Amino acid sequence: MIDLRLLREDPDRVRASQRARGEDVALVDALLSADERRRASGVRFDELRSEQKSIGKLISKASPEEKAELLKKTGRLATDVKAADAEQHEADEDAKKLLLQLGNLVHPDVPVGGEEDFVVLETHGTIRDFGAEGFEPKDHLELGEALGAIDVERGAKVSGSRFYYLTGVGALLELALVNAAIAQATEAGFVPMLTPALVRPRAMEGTGFLGQAAENVYHLEKDDFYLVGTSEVPLAAYHMDEILDADKLPLRYAGFSPCFRREAGTYGKDTRGIFRVHQFDKVEMFSYVDPADAENEHQRLLDWEKQWLDGLELPYQVIDVASGDLGASASRKFDCEAWIPTQGKYRELTSASNCDGFQARRLSVRMRDTSDGKNKVQPLATLNGTLCAVPRTIVAILENHQLADGSVRVPEVLRPYLGGRELLEPVAK
Repeated sequence: MIDLRLLREDPDRVRASQRARGEDVALVDALLSADERRRASGVRFDELRSEQKSIGKLISKASPEEKAELLKKTGRLATDVKAADAEQHEADEDAKKLLLQLGNLVHPDVPVGGEEDFVVLETHGTIRDFGAEGFEPKDHLELGEALGAIDVERGAKVSGSRFYYLTGVGALLELALVNAAIAQATEAGFVPMLTPALVRPRAMEGTGFLGQAAENVYHLEKDDFYLVGTSEVPLAAYHMDEILDADKLPLRYAGFSPCFRREAGTYGKDTRGIFRVHQFDKVEMFSYVDPADAENEHQRLLDWEKQWLDGLELPYQVIDVASGDLGASASRKFDCEAWIPTQGKYRELTSASNCDGFQARRLSVRMRDTSDGKNKVQPLATLNGTLCAVPRTIVAILENHQLADGSVRVPEVLRPYLGGRELLEPVAK
């Protein structure tokens, strides 16, 4: 959530952020009104309680006539105090509900607009000219089936559409990708983590996934658990309700987990193969940092993602995601999009988001700064970055590294994790 003091002091900035997101600007005024009501009712409650205590002290010293009058007044005050307390609680709950609906403040450098209004920041690698090489590229599903690596027919038979099996070299390729990604993250100083796939409502709400993203979240109503769509959720909640020493920051974790997404609103989109699926595995980077270092950490996360894609020898572009396409928690997001030959366009493979203090406030994760004799406690900043979303990475590898005979060249960075194998070759029918 955003800082309420900032809302009071600069509501126009919050309105502008909501407008840039394409969200309801009236929410800002509703929240200001609820906050004023909460503060006023709190003052009223405190005044009544103070008067109640003062009269209580007078009763023991009062004459019988005065005491009777004071007792009557005490009775009236008790009713008023109870009503003021209820009003304060109601106003506080209203303010909290409205505050949870408000997205993070959009960074001033973010391009304004919708999904297609991103700005390309960088382009890396060379797009292959398959025509010059003398063959038409196959898509990842045709390649994967020939390699004995992907089985979507049985995935659909067992679980329905957008499910799949990775088989044979497909399963080995996933394990190679995960191990290589964890190795890179560990070398960069991240603590590897295997995280829960089921979380309580507070963890999901605290990371901002029960607002605009709620339609894509799986909820197990009987147990009131949520299936995570990313290990960002359990990693963000890992230090929930804790105060961390500022001199121990940054804390960096690399989480591996299964991810579950309903993919609501994508009917008929990316239905072929394994590009957009309901369940997949992912390695996610997550950082807790001093807010003053958040923008630098954002760039570092992006650099680690670029290092990963460079190692996989994939052509890709880096985009600055437009304001209307940001998640509720992100103030700014960079995506790395890999070239997919049979689609003739770049598609998202990784993303890095700066959430500054938004998630930390919701999850009550704070830092204590004791430098220079201070003892300051404040929310810290959280950031997240996808290192390897497995199915989409497999799509990009198969299509970009395919050869004319249907085999696929293995990028050098993965070969040690595939027993030195240089090629994935079609299986005999």
